[in-house]
Amino acid sequence: MRGIGKRFPGVVALDGVSIEVGKGEVLALCGENGAGKSTLMKIIGGVYQPDDGEVLVDGKPVKINNVVDAMKLGIAFIHQELNVLDNLDVAANVFLGREPLTGPFRLIDQKKIHADTEPYLKRLGLDVSSKTRLDKLPIAQQQMVEIAKALSLNARIIIMDEPTSSLTLTETERLLELVLDLKKQGVSVVYISHRLGEVNQIADRVVVLRDGKNAGELSRQQISHDSIVGMMVGREVKSFYVESTAKRTPAFLKVRNMRSSRYPTKQVSFDAGKGEILGFAGLVGAGRSEIMKAVVGLDHFATGEIFLGDAELPVGKSRDAIARGIYLVPEDRRGEGLVTGMTVRENVTLPSLNKFASVFLINRASESKVANEQIQSLKIKTPNAEARVVNLSGGNQQKVVLGKWLSMDPKVMILDEPTRGIDVGAKAEIYRIMRNLAEQGAVILMISSDMEEVLHVSDRVAVMHEGQITGVLDRPDCKEENIMQLAVGKKIAAAKAAFAN
Repeated sequence: MRGIGKRFPGVVALDGVSIEVGKGEVLALCGENGAGKSTLMKIIGGVYQPDDGEVLVDGKPVKINNVVDAMKLGIAFIHQELNVLDNLDVAANVFLGREPLTGPFRLIDQKKIHADTEPYLKRLGLDVSSKTRLDKLPIAQQQMVEIAKALSLNARIIIMDEPTSSLTLTETERLLELVLDLKKQGVSVVYISHRLGEVNQIADRVVVLRDGKNAGELSRQQISHDSIVGMMVGREVKSFYVESTAKRTPAFLKVRNMRSSRYPTKQVSFDAGKGEILGFAGLVGAGRSEIMKAVVGLDHFATGEIFLGDAELPVGKSRDAIARGIYLVPEDRRGEGLVTGMTVRENVTLPSLNKFASVFLINRASESKVANEQIQSLKIKTPNAEARVVNLSGGNQQKVVLGKWLSMDPKVMILDEPTRGIDVGAKAEIYRIMRNLAEQGAVILMISSDMEEVLHVSDRVAVMHEGQITGVLDRPDCKEENIMQLAVGKKIAAAKAAFAN
């Protein structure tokens, strides 16, 4: 890709960017959110067309007008935001648009499509049936289906945009092994990730973008965490984590005997105090997200008890949870946290519109004031508050989700995978915001599949396995081996029982 330029209304996304990738090479593309990584890859994937520059394959200029053109050139794109149809089964998604047909009426050959899908699922270690509807699978397994689709294309170039952002440690290791296998087969891989340990593990070269321009390149021998971060942010970032000064306080949020619709026979109970960050760890499917949705009233079949201070809250009524200051930043920010067709201003003020309404009219000036405060506080990269959220990078969309709740004085903030797909600089900002909220007296509940994040951010860690808490670890006992043993259902001496009773 030579001299690629791309402009959107009010934003220069790419300015003369050039990269190249050789046959059988793993090229890591790094940069902060908004640096232009995904935009650059969407150009080679046929989603966008460049305003300037050219794309060459095998040394010859090509015109990639759409995704079909990219597929014909052997280019497969695994998007950061899931690009699946969750009302169809696994096989239908893997072969979407390329279905084998049979018979005089040219109907989809269902037997063949399922038979052809199974080997790709086995290759990924994905233990699901090809006949399972995607809406029955957690996001991590939906992500693996996207990867299976890319493998089914027999692509020459595979672009992976944050492919492990929703995967567990085991699934991540399997994916990285797969990348190295593809490399041996001569497949080129462009790997976008904010998890720099993965980059260090598999990349042959690193290209760094900053503010839509080339910021530098590192050979295999030059790759290190600090060198990548320095190029990404233009300065040294010494530490992402804010040291905790939290002291154990009496329980403010108490959850008792909570059952979710996913695990109706299992009960979950836990306490959290003001000023505490309570981490929730576990393997995908352990039921962490489901319990938190029950706490905020999004699971109408949930049963149990929730106490905020001495007051008991109704279960299964999200309006009541919001009215009492219990807010959820969901894992799926685009599907559940935002209205992407609306502006930044509209999204930030959406849950608190009554504050800005007078005689059935919305005070736009007051709305803009609050939205701009959040833009400045969270350092959201957007032309202005009137920019549509769909045009922002994934990390900046996540900040908008945070901003709408931060503007409402949260008492309990639940963050489900808060730094999924977010760059290292933005991660530090998110951690600072979380710690500041805790120091102001809020209860923070954090679900994370990033082990390093769980270990460094949490004051205590509750570990779940198949719908139950198998142990709650105090700070001195928060070690990776302890968490992993509890996550697979084993009891360990260091684990503290969640409740004496």
